Amino acid sequence: MARSKSSHRWLKEHHSDPYVQQAKRDGYRSRAVYKLIELQEKDHFLKPGQFVIDLGAAPGGWSEYASQFCAAGGRLIAVDLLPIDPIGDVDIIQGDFTEQPVLEQILALVDNQPVDLVLSDMAPNISGIETVDQPKSMYLVELAYDLALKVLDRNGSFVVKMFQGQGFDEMVRAFRGSFKVVKFRKPKASRPRSREVYAVCHRLK
Repeated sequence: MARSKSSHRWLKEHHSDPYVQQAKRDGYRSRAVYKLIELQEKDHFLKPGQFVIDLGAAPGGWSEYASQFCAAGGRLIAVDLLPIDPIGDVDIIQGDFTEQPVLEQILALVDNQPVDLVLSDMAPNISGIETVDQPKSMYLVELAYDLALKVLDRNGSFVVKMFQGQGFDEMVRAFRGSFKVVKFRKPKASRPRSREVYAVCHRLK
C-alpha cells in the first residue's frame, strides 16, 4: 500500500529531527529520552536507589535512562502494551495498563513496598479526531494518577504526560488536591505543534 502524503511528511520530519539524530549518536532507543533528561535536570525527581514505575515505557528509552539511578539498590518496573527489549535488571511487564490483570501484575511486583517515582509517558493510538483522542488520553492520565496514589511513598513524585484540552483542568485540580508541589513543563524535545505537557508532582498531602 502506498504511503499517504501525511505519512511521507511525518517520515521526512522524523528523520531530519535533531533529537532523532542525537538519540542515534548517543545510543538511546528513542528521541523521547531527551524529554525525561530535561525534566530531570529541572526537577531532580530521579535519585540513586529509588523504586520507580515507568508506564508507557516502550521502546524503553525512559527506563534505560532511569535505570542508571535505580542500579544502586533500587528497582524499576517498565510497563507497555508493546514489547520492550531487555534492560539490565528492569522488570518488564508487557500488557495493557487499562486492564485489571496488568494492574494486578504491577501491584504484585510492588508487594506493598513504597514507590519513590511513577513515570507515565503513555498516549493512546491517535485517530486525529480530538473528541475521540482527548478522552482516551485523559483516561490514561487518570489511571496513572490512581496508581500513583496507591503506591507512592509520602515524599514520592509523579511525572505524567498530558494533552491540553477537555478534561485537562479537572485533572490539574485533582493533582493539586493530592500533591504539595505541582509544576508543568514543555520540554524542548516536545514538538512545538504538540499539545503535550508534563505534570511534575511532588510529595503527597
